[in-house]
Amino acid sequence: MQQSAMPGLGGEAILVVEDEPTVRMLVVETLEEHGYTTIEVGDALAALEIVKAPGQIDLMLTDITLPGQNGRELAEAAKRLRPELKILFMTGYAHNVDMSVTGAGSGAIDIITKPFSLDGLARKVRTVIAG
Repeated sequence: MQQSAMPGLGGEAILVVEDEPTVRMLVVETLEEHGYTTIEVGDALAALEIVKAPGQIDLMLTDITLPGQNGRELAEAAKRLRPELKILFMTGYAHNVDMSVTGAGSGAIDIITKPFSLDGLARKVRTVIAG
């Protein structure tokens, strides 16, 4: 797990869950360039440990296809722990995605389809956080 030391412009913290190291690196770099604080992990188990721990998480940006527990299952578990948590799914398979999350609570749930532009990602993140 790595955490950025730079605080976000609005203090927003984003948990990035992506098993592909290159994609994770690009996403984290983009978010940090836009002033967000990031916490990055490569699987759902590590993400749940972060969600269980005290600390600010404004958005969980997660791939849907993860080893072990998938992104949707991760989202359900995270929502049980933090019902207000906003979630943005990343996927290359949007036409097959069921975005319903049991116990979704008050936090927003949205999706961005791969491949996406890095500017498009930053805009989508801002929209979900602001929404």
